[in-house]
Parts: sequence; C-alpha cells; structure tokens
Amino acid sequence: MIRSAFKMKLKAGFEEEYKKRHDEIWPELSAELTAAGVSDYSIFLDEETLTLFAVQKLSDGHTADQLPETDIVKKWWAYMSDIMEYNADGTPVAIALKEVFHAD
Repeated sequence: MIRSAFKMKLKAGFEEEYKKRHDEIWPELSAELTAAGVSDYSIFLDEETLTLFAVQKLSDGHTADQLPETDIVKKWWAYMSDIMEYNADGTPVAIALKEVFHAD
C-alpha cells in the first residue's frame, strides 16, 4: 500500500460549493477511483489559505496514474474548473507532496 498526498487550490467564495459537489460525487467516478486502486481518500481544506490537501492510499499494482486519461475524470475536472485553480491544459493544479513522517 502506498500513501499519496497532494495539494490543490480553491478559488475564494467556493468553499461550500466544493463540499457540496464532493458530497454528491458521481457513482461512476467513485467506481473508477476504486477500480484504479485508490482507497481511503480524503481532502482537507485550509480555510485561511484555501489550500486543499488530499491524501489517499494506492494499492500495489494501482493504475491511478492512468486516471487522467479516463473520460469520467476529464468530465469531473471540467465540472470543477470554475471553482479551482487549473492549468492551461484543463487539468487541476495539483502539487505532489513528499512524505516526511508517518506513524500508525
């Protein structure tokens, strides 16, 4: 099992909308994440900086690196593009974070 973390940025004024959209996450997106080996996925919001901190577990042999190529992920990214910072190519700005400590 691999732990993976990254950060993203929310646009000001969209805190409640971001939570609402994730509370209503599409079942087909959830299924795609599970099929790719993603589990125990959480996103936290730093309300002061609007930084989103995501952490997830990836199974051995996961295919999470192929998720950006799937139609459902592309559709979700388009759906979220009005409330988050995005790159010119239509992908969310997501910065991988290095794990420096872990304790069970």
